[in-house]
Amino acid sequence: MENFAAIDFETANEQRTSVCSVGVVIVREGEFVDSYYSLIRPEPEYYTYWNTRVHGLTMADTAKAPIFPTVWQEIAPLIEGLPLIAHNKGFDESCLKAVFRTYSLDYPDYEFHCTLSTARRRIKGLPNYQLHTVAAYFGYELEQHHHALADAEACAWIAREIIEEQRKRIRIWI
Repeated sequence: MENFAAIDFETANEQRTSVCSVGVVIVREGEFVDSYYSLIRPEPEYYTYWNTRVHGLTMADTAKAPIFPTVWQEIAPLIEGLPLIAHNKGFDESCLKAVFRTYSLDYPDYEFHCTLSTARRRIKGLPNYQLHTVAAYFGYELEQHHHALADAEACAWIAREIIEEQRKRIRIWI
């Protein structure tokens, strides 16, 4: 799998529908070819202290941001036909499905993969499998952790490295 889109959402509160930013990195033939970032006006539109503490976004940041359907109209053509990859697929995929339901959009049943579960299976001995830890293992320094685009870039880097390792293993066996 040399072509994919890494995606990351940040949320404003405990509701999966409250996506307040999204980052997407497009990888084709193993190369980073495009990226997309947007703030999103969350639904419901409130921020919890803990979520703001994690990513730094507040209601003031997203008060004039577009709503999810507007943002997704820009993302959909970028990711068309590509599998999606997230670090903790359970979170990001559930956010995407929830926000599609909230806005009564037809969910396209995206193919989703997870660098977190793959890293847990393939890499032994890490102190944890958080995004920044796994990224560092693969030589990527994640400087803006919990910024959706920075996290999507780190996820894309991890996925590309895992894919390359798999390719090398296959060559050894041939």
